[in-house]
Parts: sequence; structure tokens; C-alpha cells
Amino acid sequence: MTLPNAIENQIGNGIENAGAQADLEITAVPERRHVLDLDDFSRPEINALLDSAKGMAEVLGRDIKKVPALRGRVIVTLFYEASTRTRISFEEAGKVLSADVINMSTSGSSVEKGESLLNTALTIQAMSVDAIVIRHPHSGAPYLLARHLDRVGIINAGDGMHAHPTQALLDLFTVREKLGALEGLKIVIVGDVLHSRVARSDIWGFAKMGAQVVLCGPNTLLPLDLLGGDGGQIPTELASVKMDTDLDRAIQDADVVMALRLQSERQHSGFLPSVREYIRRWQVTEARLTRAKPGVLVMHPGPMNEGIEISSSIAHGGSSVIEEQVTSGVAVRMALLYQIANQGR
Repeated sequence: MTLPNAIENQIGNGIENAGAQADLEITAVPERRHVLDLDDFSRPEINALLDSAKGMAEVLGRDIKKVPALRGRVIVTLFYEASTRTRISFEEAGKVLSADVINMSTSGSSVEKGESLLNTALTIQAMSVDAIVIRHPHSGAPYLLARHLDRVGIINAGDGMHAHPTQALLDLFTVREKLGALEGLKIVIVGDVLHSRVARSDIWGFAKMGAQVVLCGPNTLLPLDLLGGDGGQIPTELASVKMDTDLDRAIQDADVVMALRLQSERQHSGFLPSVREYIRRWQVTEARLTRAKPGVLVMHPGPMNEGIEISSSIAHGGSSVIEEQVTSGVAVRMALLYQIANQGR
């Protein structure tokens, strides 16, 4: 992908006109109609998207954060759940690329009158939009739309406990930018992995890129279904993923430690003996990080429960790249929107 040069060609050195007209030449990105999860992404495709995001990040670093790459395209964000980071980053990504971004929530829409998800999406498609970014509390909702909508691209912004592929891609991008490569790294994901759609997509993403993934947390919060522990077959790409209930052991020589939010409903549903016990055994702390490699990265998809899954000193310390993850999210979503909204054009 030659995105950095393409961006230079498009907006020019020292350009002051945010509406500059020039062709954006992007190559080597495989065509893809929808982004539903990372299980069907290849390593070259992930690398191409990360390269694209690197070029998009250069645009975000300029004084004038505007290019006409998606001028005339219409993107709808359809969120059935509350969101801050994901929704705003998609909106910013679309607007930086000059797309028309329409934010839709269930409040004040026909959803309140009982309209189904599919009928809502068919209505949006009939308005000639180019892409729908959807977040939904039910796993599989984006897949339903992808099966029934034939003229619009679908991007999964989080569905139930199933997947959050754009978060995983921004996590991959952040790590690659900081450490230079992904293959051979040790990635420790600690916390409520079972209910985390972020973790499930991160597992696929990091494993496909050749990293060693270790999942850590209470037995009750580890995804036995994903790794064959419930008697199912382990996907070939995930055969190297390991699980460990001892964080002090799992974190040894880690390159990246990602803490997951301990959802409040899990604290009262029999998944944990107590929050105090969770803090004692699985909180990411300064003492535990000394077991990791020097220069270890600390990540968190947000929102954080500081003092529970991660100590405040670590969340805001020198090892933390949590704010960089948020910044990376805009660049990665710019790359995805450019690819999906420009299909067939």
C-alpha cells in the first residue's frame, strides 16, 4: 500500500485548501464487502489495513485534518448500545475523509415503534447509503444485515459478546507502531475474557499475526468454548493460544498486557468469589509488571474500572498506551471506511 505517498499527492506539501481535489491512489488492499470479525481475515489483509491506517495517521497529524477521499459517500452509524470511543472515532474518521456521516440511535427512531433491525437497515439501504456501522447487544446482528443487504457495506462495531473487529485492529496497529512487529510477541489478556467481544477479536487478530496469546483470569471467566475446552474442536489458528489462572505466572516475559473491564453484572452473578479477591489475584499492578519484559505495553479497551482490573498508577503510567489506542482507533477506522465505502467505485 502506498498510502503515505498518495496522501502527499492528494493534499500536497503545505497545502491550505482542505477541499483539495486529487486522486487518492491506494493499492494492495484486498476487496472486502463487510467487516464482521477477524476470523476470515488473512495475515496479508491485516497487514495491508495496518499499512493503510499508518497513512491515515499522517493525515490526522496535519494542521488540516481533511481529505476528499470519501466526498459524496454516506455513512450511517447505527448504535443500539451506548458508546463513546467507538462512535466518536467512526464519526471523526468519516468526516476527516469528507464523507457525510449520519448518527442514528434507537431513541427517537422507528425502533421505538417496534420496527425490526432488518427493516430499519433495509430502510437505510433504500436511502442509498454506502456503509452502515452497527453496534448491537445481540451477537450475530451484523451478520444478519450482511446476508440481507446487497447494496451497502456493513462494519461491526460490536455485537453482543461475539466480536469487535475494529477494536482488535486498532490494538494490533498500536502494538505494531510501538514495538515494530507482531510475530513472536507474548500478549497477555487478563480479566473477563468470557464475556469480552474485544478479547475474542483480539485473540483472532494477534494469533493470526503470529503472536503468542495467553488468556488469564478466573476459571469462570475464561472462554472454554472458543478454545475447545467444552469438547469442541479448536480452530487451527487458535491452537497456540494458552490459558492460565495465575497472573503472576502468565505475565512472565510478556511484551503486552491487556486488562479487560470487569463488568459490574459479573460481580453479582456467581462468576467471582468477591471483587476483593479479583483485585488480589488479577489486578494489573506495578509489582506484577516487573515480571514482564522491559518496555512492556499496558493496554485497555475502555472504559476502565481503575482500582479493580488495573491500578491507577499503571493506567496512567509510562507503560500505558491506552490513550494511543484511542488515537489509533480513528486512523484504523478511516482505513476501513475508505475500503468499505468505496466498494465497486
